[in-house]
Amino acid sequence: MAGNPGATTVSPPAQSVEEMSTKGNVPPPQYFLKENAIHPLDSHLPSDSDPIPIIDISLLLSGEEEELQKLKSALTSWGCFQAVGHGISSSFLDKVREVGKQFFALPAEEREKYSRAADGIEGYGNDPIFSENQVLDWSYRLFLRLQPLDQRKLQFWPENPTEFREVLDEYGRKVTIIMDGLFKAMAKSLNLIEDSFSSQFGERVVMQTRINFYLSCPRPDLVLGVKPHSDRSGITVLLQDKEVEGLQILRDGKWFRVSVIPHALVVNLGDQMQIMSNGIFKSVIHRVVTNSERMRISVAMFNEPGEDKEIGPVEGLIDENRPRLYRNVKNYASFNFECFQKGLVPLEFAKI
Repeated sequence: MAGNPGATTVSPPAQSVEEMSTKGNVPPPQYFLKENAIHPLDSHLPSDSDPIPIIDISLLLSGEEEELQKLKSALTSWGCFQAVGHGISSSFLDKVREVGKQFFALPAEEREKYSRAADGIEGYGNDPIFSENQVLDWSYRLFLRLQPLDQRKLQFWPENPTEFREVLDEYGRKVTIIMDGLFKAMAKSLNLIEDSFSSQFGERVVMQTRINFYLSCPRPDLVLGVKPHSDRSGITVLLQDKEVEGLQILRDGKWFRVSVIPHALVVNLGDQMQIMSNGIFKSVIHRVVTNSERMRISVAMFNEPGEDKEIGPVEGLIDENRPRLYRNVKNYASFNFECFQKGLVPLEFAKI
């Protein structure tokens, strides 16, 4: 894509997030949120009003017209919703959280066996640092590719806890079914043929997971677990911590808390869905706040087009009243990641 900001990385701070959290040390300025192109510094406190829409996936996939219209409304106005009736048992979701917690509870030397390469994304650790001015996140993550199967890098998949690989594999298959159903429902809500979005992703859809671990922070007023960004995906499915809130979304210049519904899944759209829908559906900007007392875990699943696939606005969504807003793009995911680390808005580079 034109305007790629580059991928040169710089060295991380001398003291790790884990060390600072354990000792209660005040974070250095690299972690302090700055005003940037994505969003200025807060002008509003998070709101409890206008709760995030709730969609029953079982009703949606059974063809319930009212639920289909609720989906369209949620994605054109919020870009996200809380999914219930998704068919994944509460006990299994607890298992997914538990294997993640068990991994992050391992001694540092055990976790570091799965560390990402200095110039890589996959594996355990912090995100790469692309700029001296990059605001750093107060978190660790384990980033893994699940699909295509022949692209799994098992050297980054923990063998401890022993159930980790099996549980993650099964969870990925269950979430794929939900995403496939949502692609069809979103197309139907816009009076398109069912495969209007999924066909652009191709046969070798990329599925990746990011398991996030947010440590307690002595300065939650200054430091974020993850800075404001929009996702690189078509669809993101997030399993939140069962007890501790942290996710917030931006709507109309105001931050809204995403409440914890213990066995719901938070579904939000990524930039590639906004492009394919020609701006009708919204890719939501979101962030994760820290707190001074409790740790928090979340598990995000992202789908992306096959690496050889080019995506663009669906022709049926372009007319005189709604001209084409975006160019066709390829390899958008890595570009998005670099942009948000630098405080840039990646969708701006995709506009015509």
